Amino acid sequence: MKVPQMVLAELRRLTSTRMSLIALIALMAVPILYGGLYLWANRDPYGQLDQVPVALIVADTGAELNGTERNLGDEVAQQLIEDGSFDWHRTTAAEADAGLDEGLYDFAVELPADFTASIASITTAQPRTADIVLHTSDANNYLASTIGTQAVERIQASVTRKVVAEAGLTMLDALDTIRVQLTDAAAGASQLADGLAQAGDGAAQLTDGAAQLADGTAQLRDGATQLADGADQVAAGTAQLDAVADRVGAASAGAIASLPQARTDLGARLAAAGLDQSQIDEVLTALDPVGEQLAAVDQRVQGAVSQIDQLDEGAHQVAAGAAAVSAGAATAADGASQLHTGAASLDSGLTRLEDGATQLRDGLAAGAAQLPSFDAATRQAQADTLAAPVETERSSLTQAQNYGAGLAPFFAALAGWIGIYALFLIVKPVSKRAVTALHSPIRITLAGWATPALLGGVQMVGLFGVLALALGFSFAHPLATLGILLLASATYAAIVLALNVWLGSVGQFLGLVLMVLQLVTAGGTFPWQTLPAPLAALHHVLPMGYVVDAMRQVMYGGTVDRVWLDLAVLATWLVGAGIVAAIGVTRMTHFRTLRDLQPSVIG
Repeated sequence: MKVPQMVLAELRRLTSTRMSLIALIALMAVPILYGGLYLWANRDPYGQLDQVPVALIVADTGAELNGTERNLGDEVAQQLIEDGSFDWHRTTAAEADAGLDEGLYDFAVELPADFTASIASITTAQPRTADIVLHTSDANNYLASTIGTQAVERIQASVTRKVVAEAGLTMLDALDTIRVQLTDAAAGASQLADGLAQAGDGAAQLTDGAAQLADGTAQLRDGATQLADGADQVAAGTAQLDAVADRVGAASAGAIASLPQARTDLGARLAAAGLDQSQIDEVLTALDPVGEQLAAVDQRVQGAVSQIDQLDEGAHQVAAGAAAVSAGAATAADGASQLHTGAASLDSGLTRLEDGATQLRDGLAAGAAQLPSFDAATRQAQADTLAAPVETERSSLTQAQNYGAGLAPFFAALAGWIGIYALFLIVKPVSKRAVTALHSPIRITLAGWATPALLGGVQMVGLFGVLALALGFSFAHPLATLGILLLASATYAAIVLALNVWLGSVGQFLGLVLMVLQLVTAGGTFPWQTLPAPLAALHHVLPMGYVVDAMRQVMYGGTVDRVWLDLAVLATWLVGAGIVAAIGVTRMTHFRTLRDLQPSVIG
């Protein structure tokens, strides 16, 4: 009996009854259902996050930020709702807790009452961070909690970008204002320097004038001193003259006062001399003009005395004034000397001040020149760049179509093993009759392998059709992808065949154990480098990891050279498992029991 005949005989056995056919069809559909349904369900879960219900609690009371009343909580909430990344529902804290408990929301995000105030505190002496509170319940969905954490991190990054952009714009506007003010200050300092230069010239003139004034006041002081001395001498002379004049005036006044008595005494003497009254009157009448002349002289004398008194008084006043002038001239001389000294100091100080003003002007101009000048639109762009100075630019040598396509290599490889494992539940690894009747272990082994490999190939063709047509996954190398699936299924068939040949039902169970091991070591989800060392070592040995790697290369358009190593490993497993199975079949042909002679379905 040849190998094709044995394969056809096994297929006839599997389809001999309606129930057998139904069982075969059901088991053939296992990998298609497993891989297709799982990848369908996970084709693009991140694209459906807008269907995830999330509670949004905005308790923010607002605060003053950059001189304006703001409520960042409301602003963030509005942005989140408009973004639509999740199915946001604004609720109260009590409603959110109740919704989490009842499973109405997968998680809740709370912006507390001091959210804006905390952000505004950055510019105060007591800055503090703003909190975003995440409420989760793993009883609803553990991954939802993980997604919620990522959502909060995105909100945090968005708020940080918003705050930094606004703060950056404020800073840039302030720098522009400072630049303008520095320019104005430099212009003012230039005017100040010019004014100080003019003031310096005036101060030099003032110094010269003060020197001349000091010389003049010194001369005035000396002259005033001489004048005061002369006035004192004049006052002394007029005092003496006044004393003499007073004596003369007194004598003249006494003489005038004694004339009546002298006239009476003269009349008495004349009468005593024997002159009669007429003679006496004639003599007295002759003497009256002399009295009148004396009276006139007395008047002139008294007038002269009065003038001398006035002259004496004026001389003393002149002396006192001259003394005051002398003292004032001395004071003026001292003041003029101090003025000269102060004017010289002022001139020197103005010179230094002019130098300082020049340095100030140059420094302000240099500072203003170092501050860039940008328009409002450019400053806004700079603030946006400051808020997000680093952007992630992704450059992919290869890229999966979506999340489901990213998992397709792993779950297709796993589905192939599941399909082969399920087939061996109804496919006989080795025909007992063929073992008894034939003495060709290789033909028996090939027949035992070919049947599940052929059926497994049909499974892989069906699975590939589901991936390409039903799920719409794209393939850089579709025929190579299908070929790898067929090779993987054939390799799995050889491995499970060898286990069944050597260990029977125990081998079938070990096939399940081996599937579990490959499930965790193939590196289909997380990188295999994250595995514990013993499991990581198995990754380099077991075949499923190489199936996953090869499919990734041909499906996404990766490095085809890597595929050859994967194919070599799979071929090694295929041939090695076939040889081990053939050795087991050889053992059967040499050590047969009565049980081996029982009739088989194969005719």
